[in-house]
Amino acid sequence: MREPDAAKLAVFEGKRIRKVLHEGHWWFVVEDVVLALIESRDPKQYVQRMKQRDPELGKGWVQIVHTLSIPTEGGPQKLNCANTEGLFRVIQSIPSPKAEPFKRWLARVGKERIDEIENPELAMARMQELYEKKGYPKEWIDKRLRGIAVRQDLTDEWKNRGARNALEYALLTNEIMQGVFGLKVDEYKQVKDLDRENLRDHMTDIELILTMLAEATTTKLHRDRDSQGLT
Repeated sequence: MREPDAAKLAVFEGKRIRKVLHEGHWWFVVEDVVLALIESRDPKQYVQRMKQRDPELGKGWVQIVHTLSIPTEGGPQKLNCANTEGLFRVIQSIPSPKAEPFKRWLARVGKERIDEIENPELAMARMQELYEKKGYPKEWIDKRLRGIAVRQDLTDEWKNRGARNALEYALLTNEIMQGVFGLKVDEYKQVKDLDRENLRDHMTDIELILTMLAEATTTKLHRDRDSQGLT
């Protein structure tokens, strides 16, 4: 129930693949994987055709794929996800020259999770490395990483005080964004001409600072007032 950040994103050949921890393992958004392997603007339709072409995959789909809550800018969304083993089975039904490189990449990402459990600082280091590879300046990265920590503190507070579903997280986030910038999250993304991209990854230093200040202030007000529930 937290905002997407670099620790919950994996990158394969420049394609962003969302992932979430579930029962100690990484689970990956199936649609993101499909987009990384094929040239299609409609991964949902492709998945449906894929299950029709491969009846065995279709029969075992509910065992392979689970609907999990994935953090997004507007709050958690329920998306189809698969773990490493499940994705290997899905990939078998995707005729793509990228399949074999993706399998090797997937195995490496799984090992990184084991390493991060043993040493959590590795996750932060990989996050910083990801932004550096994208060309962000160090000063911006420092603010972005600090903002992630502030956001996680806030979403933990929301969860402890009764926020339960995607709509409530979206409403709460939009209240903050409107208070700071006069725009809801979707409206702000339109201004920046963004689609699937992370809004905060396209903020300036000043925008990151203002967002961080607003979310830190919100967290403190919740604690000072002992607010409970969405209202």
